[in-house]
Amino acid sequence: MIIIERGDPRHPAATALLKQSHALMESLFPPEDNAYLDIEELCAPHIHFFIARRGEVIRGTGALADKGSYGEVKSMFVDPEARGQGIADAILRALEDEARGMGKAKLMLETGNTLHAAHKLYERHGFEYRAPFGDYVANSSSWFMEKVL
Repeated sequence: MIIIERGDPRHPAATALLKQSHALMESLFPPEDNAYLDIEELCAPHIHFFIARRGEVIRGTGALADKGSYGEVKSMFVDPEARGQGIADAILRALEDEARGMGKAKLMLETGNTLHAAHKLYERHGFEYRAPFGDYVANSSSWFMEKVL
């Protein structure tokens, strides 16, 4: 059973997954195109951080940044050994539920152009492609998506 719950990005297992995600992003995209939040930024009051676990083992992370009129999906990552088990779907549903509970009208996100599995996940959940939003600027590595809630 997959359990999705609030978590602490400083928990050693969550930090390990986040660092693995950051290393992957750094290997795929130029530094100026990486928009991930570091561990301390994920502890800010406007960030709602979630973990996915099976038993006591943390298998994935996801965060919702409160951006006022919308929520932004951040730090979606699933342990490569646990992919294909519905963990990313469960995390994304929890983030959507959290955003709805906060009264957000939509969810938005930035993702890398080569992260095809992520694109399929977001499309499956009703996200559509859009122009850059917030402080983002168009670049050759980023795609932007939104979902009206």
